[in-house]
Amino acid sequence: MSQQTPVTAPAQTEFEKLLDEGTYLHYPTVGEVVKGKVIGTGRREIRVDLDGIATGVIRGKELFAESSQFANLKPGAQIEATVIEMENENGEIELSFRFAGQQKAWEEIRRLFTTGEVIETTIIEANKGGLLVSVNHVSGFLPVSQLSPEHYPRVTGGDKNKILEKLKSYVGIKMAVRVIDVSETDEKLIVSEKAVWEDAQKNVLSQFKIGDTVEGEVTALADFGAFIKFDSLEGLVHISEIAWQRIDHPRDLLKIGQTVKAEIIGLEGSKIFLSMKKLVADPWANVGERYHVNDMVQGKVLKVNPFGFFVELDPEIHGLAHVSELSDTPVADVNTIAKEGDTMTFRIVSIEPKEHRLGLSLKKEVEKVEEVDKGDEVKKSNDIVTE
Repeated sequence: MSQQTPVTAPAQTEFEKLLDEGTYLHYPTVGEVVKGKVIGTGRREIRVDLDGIATGVIRGKELFAESSQFANLKPGAQIEATVIEMENENGEIELSFRFAGQQKAWEEIRRLFTTGEVIETTIIEANKGGLLVSVNHVSGFLPVSQLSPEHYPRVTGGDKNKILEKLKSYVGIKMAVRVIDVSETDEKLIVSEKAVWEDAQKNVLSQFKIGDTVEGEVTALADFGAFIKFDSLEGLVHISEIAWQRIDHPRDLLKIGQTVKAEIIGLEGSKIFLSMKKLVADPWANVGERYHVNDMVQGKVLKVNPFGFFVELDPEIHGLAHVSELSDTPVADVNTIAKEGDTMTFRIVSIEPKEHRLGLSLKKEVEKVEEVDKGDEVKKSNDIVTE
């Protein structure tokens, strides 16, 4: 009796296995990210087996938009793609690497927002509002207000063209930033360099306290004050804290790159407020030893304003000759009385050391005192006192 060769059942397909096992078959839908195995590659398309359920194809811009990432795929490689059409002309599912890549990118960006992780991004473009960046192939925006002090465009007068010129100089460079706002629905991605700088500043700032003296370099001058960099920190010296005397602009006394000392007078979060004048003795403390009410003094007109003259009596003490003290008759135009740089004789009419104020006058008493030089010293001095 001859022995029969046993019949071997044909291998089951993945689809048949799933049917035998009673496994629920989930057919993908448009917009869903699916996993699959590459079964064929060509110059213009990639064919994918979707777990034996269907065959997908990635072609055209849906392939080439991410071509650098998927350029070397071989049969057998596992991939993820997004369903963009349930059935094409060949009965296959149309897939896209582009949308899958975007979804992954947004997922990563949401993670970065949640964790607060610092990332490095390259500046792509600049406009008057800030800088355009790219994070994981997603376009984002870095507003001017979110730049660190190092890159903030401090432009005197706020000239928008100069600000844009400064911002354009950053195109191509890399900056460390943090994601501070994200919305995939609105395709909004906002990053901040300032947030990264503030964290670093807080760590170093813990070493300092109000009253400490620091030494640093003048990094920028603005109408409202000067910025001083020290120990990787940066503080602001308001124009009123640069010197005891009045100045029109910080550049009157300071220049960029100059090394100066200052005292910390305020700490608000990551903001540091400094004073240079507190390290210098207040000249107004002994002003009464040098000047007295009714003294006749020589002064140089520093600034002419509609309300009067700012006058320098010496490098430390400045006074104000109010418009009401410039003449015995109403003055229509103060420029007819004097101009900047003129040296004139004034009478001191008030001294207020605590308020750092000294009032001056050009009224009749000045004329009488000027006559003292011509000989009648006693008489004219008495006139000043009695009038």
